[in-house]
Amino acid sequence: MAFTAVELIEAKRDGRELSPKAIEWLIERYTAGDLPDYQMAALAMAIFLKGMSSAELAAWTTAMLHSGEVFDLTDIVAAKVDKHSTGGVGDKISIPLAPLVASVGVVVPMMSGRGLGHTGGTLDKLETIPGFTTRLEPDRFREVLSNHGMVFAGQTETLVPADRKLYALRDATATVPSLPLISSSIMSKKLAEGLDGLVLDVKTGSGAFMKDLEGSRLLAHTMVEIGARHGVRTIALITGMDQPLGLEVGNANEIRESIDVLRGEGPADVVELTMSLGEVMMELAGIDGGRATLEDAIDSGQALQKLTDVVAAQGGDPSFIEDPGLLPKCSQEAVVTAPIGGFVTRCDALTIGVVATRLGAGREHQEDMIDPGVGITLEAKVGDRVEAGQPLARVQYNESARWQAQQESLASAWAIEDTSPDPQDLVIERIEAS
Repeated sequence: MAFTAVELIEAKRDGRELSPKAIEWLIERYTAGDLPDYQMAALAMAIFLKGMSSAELAAWTTAMLHSGEVFDLTDIVAAKVDKHSTGGVGDKISIPLAPLVASVGVVVPMMSGRGLGHTGGTLDKLETIPGFTTRLEPDRFREVLSNHGMVFAGQTETLVPADRKLYALRDATATVPSLPLISSSIMSKKLAEGLDGLVLDVKTGSGAFMKDLEGSRLLAHTMVEIGARHGVRTIALITGMDQPLGLEVGNANEIRESIDVLRGEGPADVVELTMSLGEVMMELAGIDGGRATLEDAIDSGQALQKLTDVVAAQGGDPSFIEDPGLLPKCSQEAVVTAPIGGFVTRCDALTIGVVATRLGAGREHQEDMIDPGVGITLEAKVGDRVEAGQPLARVQYNESARWQAQQESLASAWAIEDTSPDPQDLVIERIEAS
């Protein structure tokens, strides 16, 4: 059957459902360069406005998935389970989580991304370690995975190329916040990894992509359904992102905090979320023992050794894991202090993430360079009692002009009141296919 882009754009514009054949034709033509960006942009806006049915979303994800290479990891017998986070501030969980669960037998082909906007990227953080490379050709990807039970890598040129093109287009056409386009983008890349199971960390709150619980639930249910349709058992945890995770924001800072977790230290919320997601990954892999097994892997040092071994295998200098004090630092530091005494009732993730980005810890544009030493260390979070003049945060920066422009904004991230706030749940809900 022959199609034209115009008729399919018109159909979606008017709220009609596109057939699987029509969707397959669109993705094939766009990947091949036969469908111009302006027509795909028009279609993306129509999808943004009109949404997609379940059948359309399934067909769209399948077409994206098969737009390039699909990894065949059947030669690795053990269960292959990955984790994806929808992004947040201070969210370094993948870095301690992957080696932790790999050290107890879960095979983790972790495909991660870079930061853009106020959310940090796992690849950027890992590349703070000198020599560490996340650009792995498929054969090298399989070699590291086979030898070590895990790998940290970025999306290859041949893996879901339709998503690479479409994401850049969506970013330039204000169509990024589309639930079907978000979910198909995430799931097509994950399904292309040849997984047996997938855990999703779907954030909700001020620092998350989805600000409200209802939107986060809908995104989680949508991705879980896509996974089930493709035969990959998928479990989502909805987790809070009103305040940053942990005490460190910034690339080198977050590597140091990740190492702390694998040493049996680290902030309680980062440890708890790492353990909660790790338990689900073990469940999906069919490995018994739960949290006690994960705690043993940390206590014995095998989880930290796994990270050290993978860093070395991917070209990184393992001495930076052994001594995180070697990681990049900035030349200047400033302190944000509490204007009054009382209880911290807000430590706004979005504000802190935006300030960190503007100081150089992240990218506002794809071509921006990251300063790995820039970071914010939190000294007070929600529920903490502070006195007037007590530090709320310590800021590491290299450019004074940038800090001068951001210091008032950062100070506004905290609210202090007389009454202690109610405790906030970190893990809010678990969602899986019925």
